[in-house]
Amino acid sequence: MTCTFFGHRDVPPELEPVLQAALTQLTERRQVCRFLVGNQGGFDRMALRVLRRLCKTHPGLQVSVVLAYNPGRLPPRAAREDNTWLFPEALENVPPRFAIDRRNRWMLSQAEYVVTFVQATVGGAAKYRALALRQGKRVLDLAARVPPAGSPQHEPYAEVQNAGEHHDEHGI
Repeated sequence: MTCTFFGHRDVPPELEPVLQAALTQLTERRQVCRFLVGNQGGFDRMALRVLRRLCKTHPGLQVSVVLAYNPGRLPPRAAREDNTWLFPEALENVPPRFAIDRRNRWMLSQAEYVVTFVQATVGGAAKYRALALRQGKRVLDLAARVPPAGSPQHEPYAEVQNAGEHHDEHGI
């Protein structure tokens, strides 16, 4: 099973333990073992950081930073750390203006699960979250699970359920 991510450029640090819990549940309860992460913003960086930690306790996981732009000979620094970058062949001739959209659509086409952090109804993260739902993907939306400062901790994550689906007691 494969999972991908869509979220905002700016994310609160309180999201990290919520994301850690969600990804642990996906790997242990749903056998998700392949993760495709973008490299455009804070949510992507946080997801990659959490996944690298998770790989230490779950050695069979495959994590790839999916690039939107042809890297030439040298991928971005974050991807070079452990050679996890991926540039899909389908993107080789895509004009730069459309590169992020095509990359995101490619990641979505590969995934059964989508983890999101979407707090707005407009913008790229909201667009791909809505597209994932229309395509019948299982979407774990973490935005409602990040407690405001000073409030009690919420559940680790919540799943946006597609109509007619049954989920276990953990929402997956």
